[in-house]
Amino acid sequence: MIQYYGADTNFSIDRKVAIITGGAAGIGRATAEFFVKKGVKVVLADLNPKADEIAKSLSDQCIGLSGDITKHEYRQAVIRQTVEKYGTIDILVNSAGIVALDNAENISDKMWDMTMEVNLNASFKMAQAVGKYMIDNKINGCIVNMASQAGVIALDKHVAYCASKGAIIAMTKVLAMEWGKYGIRVNAVSPTVVLTELGHKAWDGSVGDEFKKQMPSERFAEPDEIAGTIAFLCSNTAAMITGHNLVIDGGFTIK
Repeated sequence: MIQYYGADTNFSIDRKVAIITGGAAGIGRATAEFFVKKGVKVVLADLNPKADEIAKSLSDQCIGLSGDITKHEYRQAVIRQTVEKYGTIDILVNSAGIVALDNAENISDKMWDMTMEVNLNASFKMAQAVGKYMIDNKINGCIVNMASQAGVIALDKHVAYCASKGAIIAMTKVLAMEWGKYGIRVNAVSPTVVLTELGHKAWDGSVGDEFKKQMPSERFAEPDEIAGTIAFLCSNTAAMITGHNLVIDGGFTIK
């Protein structure tokens, strides 16, 4: 059962322990930075071999574990080392992901399979492993999966990405339904274009300007806006929110 601890006007996640996949860059890193400011002990799980160096630059309450999130042994090592270091796991943020763009008739098996392996399969298997840990240890935990506005609407040349993110949203609902009785909340967030380093490279200039004209906000999202939303979902203030896909798109998908 999901517990209610009273209204939390501070949106507190202080002293919790979080694993963030893809935590060394982009939205994952922004979330790690936000969490650290809120008093969370953070483990960055990232392919980047400098993940621990990046973690240490954020806080002495942050560690990085480098490896391939698609590999079973690495996922288990992340869970084991997190518990050894901090004693528990309260939060999982599945932020690791890739984008492979091509027309539906041309996309290769390799591009399709890799997108599904990283975006969907690894996210489910990490959630499965962390969820089992939380169930076995009676932890009222929180899992946030990174979806996308591309999981809600169609985008040109995004067939693999859209499929993977749509599946993340469906997966999130099932996990929330099955694990609510254990006090585990599972939600997804679906951002529009986010101005990370990669976001700037892909969307700065005329292409991005044209896209923004379709958005009521007339701008893209900043990484800390997504991070703040994730932090809210992990706080007790959001104790009655589970199985939800929170779209953060400046109104793009309301049309």
